Amino acid sequence: MIPELPWEKIDLLIEETLKEDFGEVGDLTTGCTVSPDATGRGELVVRERGVVAGLPVAQRVFQKVDGTLSYHVRVHDGIVVQSDTVLGSIEGVLANILRAERTALNFLQRLSGIATLTAQFVHAVRGTGVKILDTRKTTPQLRLLEKYAVRQGGGENHRFGLYDMVLIKDNHIDAAGGVTQAVERCLECLKGMKQSVKIEVEARTLEEVREVLRLSVHRIMLDNMDVETMRKAVGEIDGRMEIEASGNVSLENVRTIAETGVDYISVGALTHSARALDISLRVVAE
Repeated sequence: MIPELPWEKIDLLIEETLKEDFGEVGDLTTGCTVSPDATGRGELVVRERGVVAGLPVAQRVFQKVDGTLSYHVRVHDGIVVQSDTVLGSIEGVLANILRAERTALNFLQRLSGIATLTAQFVHAVRGTGVKILDTRKTTPQLRLLEKYAVRQGGGENHRFGLYDMVLIKDNHIDAAGGVTQAVERCLECLKGMKQSVKIEVEARTLEEVREVLRLSVHRIMLDNMDVETMRKAVGEIDGRMEIEASGNVSLENVRTIAETGVDYISVGALTHSARALDISLRVVAE
């Protein structure tokens, strides 16, 4: 079943991506080497173990290039697959399968890489109750899909943009003259705008943690704290608000961070450093 995604937006993205690849004259190589009458089948094959994400997007790419192509799904997004697994197949005009190949794979490899890395972080904190979050450190214009891929890997989404949550970070605090001033200004501003959103505040020290605890906010972010300081902060917060850990998180230390008692760990690497999953298109001409 194709997941609920805002296909109007995704279709525009796909169309612009295809224009980028085709230019003014289209696929010169395919046009010169492949008969327009030739038909065949292409199989999407994963070359390494991972979590799949983006198959519906790949399908959409093939359909945009040629609506007569027949697309057959063998697995679904969010599934762990092994090397040499055939994810799906496309049948029809061979030239059009080849024209769509790279754009479809670019989406599929990128999103599957994010889902795979996310799943590794989720597995690393299994049993702690901690939730792995993404960030806004996404590829321009791909945030919607990259955050979708995080969900397919078992993670959860932090705020989508600047508009759906208040996150008061160090620069806001410094510019406002302090933690309390920044929070009070936000509370007053949101009241005037009649906006009801959650407020999260970044704390860099135990002193800032104590200051945040006196304020009306929903979540505190422990930013770039060492593990011992984080444990002390969790003890002082004592369940009075949600706690998020952020900064310098890796697969090697994420479980240690989770065991401090935080509720969430945000990981920018999920989207800014994920390696593309190795997936290829294997074509068989008829």
